[in-house]
Parts: sequence; C-alpha cells; structure tokens
Amino acid sequence: MATPPVAGAGLPSGPFPGQQGQAAREVNTASLCRIGQETVQDIVFRTMEIFQLLRNMQLPNGVSYHASTHQDRLGKLQEHLRQLSVLFRKLRLVYDKCNENCAGLDPVPTEQLIPYMEEDSSKHENRSTNQFRCASEDRREVMEVNKKLKQKNQQLKQIMDQLRNLIWEINAMLAMRN
Repeated sequence: MATPPVAGAGLPSGPFPGQQGQAAREVNTASLCRIGQETVQDIVFRTMEIFQLLRNMQLPNGVSYHASTHQDRLGKLQEHLRQLSVLFRKLRLVYDKCNENCAGLDPVPTEQLIPYMEEDSSKHENRSTNQFRCASEDRREVMEVNKKLKQKNQQLKQIMDQLRNLIWEINAMLAMRN
C-alpha cells in the first residue's frame, strides 16, 4: 500500500521560489477540477477499504481472537484514516484554489445554465398560455379539416348513390331490350 507523498517532497527548495509560484499559477481550473475529481475518487476508495476492514474485524463478543491480528488490523485502519485525512486536506486545497481562480468571473445563476428552467413564474405563465393558444389553434384546424372531410364524404356518397341509380336504370333498359 503506497502512502501519499508528503507536501513539499520532491520540490526544489533552492533559490527559485518564483518558478514554483509561476508553475502553480499555470495550472488551470480544468486541471484542478480533474485533480479534485481524482481526489474524490481516492477518498471513496479509501472509505470503502475502511468499511471493508471494519466488517472483517471481529466484535468483542467474548470470542477469543489473536491480539496480533487485531493490532495489525487496527494499524491498517489507523493508516487508512490518516490517508483519508490527508486526502480531505488536499481536496480542500484544490477547492480553495478553484474558488480563487473563479473569483474574478461573473457569477451566472444556475437557472440560466439549465435551458428548460424559467427565470420567474411570469415567463412560465406566458409560455403555458402560448402553448394553450397554439394547442387551441391546432384543435380548431383539426376540427375544420374534419368538417371538410365529412362534407367531401357526403358528396362522395351522393355521387355513389347517383352512379348506383344510373347503373340500375341502364341495366333495366338493357333487360327490357332483350
């Protein structure tokens, strides 16, 4: 199990502190967010390991168990908790740095970022009345089309009746000839 690096380890502590500050400033907010996401994933993983250790530990219910095993598991649990604490501190630093980088930006209300949300109820009412108006116009058009369709059906029925009568008369005339 690898322990996380100690803050400041591996960084030159020489006469170039300006370069360290410049390198820290070059990290953009998107990279910080990615680092924060990875840190959250590490926190979740460590927490799952802690719960796994706790589940495997025996309860003091009178059953004898090996003290060395108990001490080993207790040591692992304490190490995981220490690493979890370090990860939460790292996450806090990333969060603070992201907030610092975004401090100069104009805050945009979340309602404007979500396209289907309205700013206030009046716009919602206007939208619903517009939808109602469009729906009533559509319904009126459908009713007009249905009315015209019924009229055309009546006309076709009359034409079919006239053709049937004409055919009947023609057949009657042909029968009288024979």
